[in-house]
Amino acid sequence: MANTYILKLSDNTTYIGYTEDLRKRMTEHNAGKTKSIQHKLPMILIYYESYFTKYLARKRELELKNNSSKKENLFKRI
Repeated sequence: MANTYILKLSDNTTYIGYTEDLRKRMTEHNAGKTKSIQHKLPMILIYYESYFTKYLARKRELELKNNSSKKENLFKRI
């Protein structure tokens, strides 16, 4: 299984990513191992979707990052 996920960062911005091991990835994020957002600790998981393949999870991540209407619709739901 692979996951697309959304984190809420300490400055109230969001981060969208994908991973095959969500628990491990959350531990890495909160340990500051993601350089681009390590200064925005702590991070809270606010949403995730599970997919059968890594390809589908990555496709959804890019869809949310590149399509503002898809992202906006998702944020209205959550």
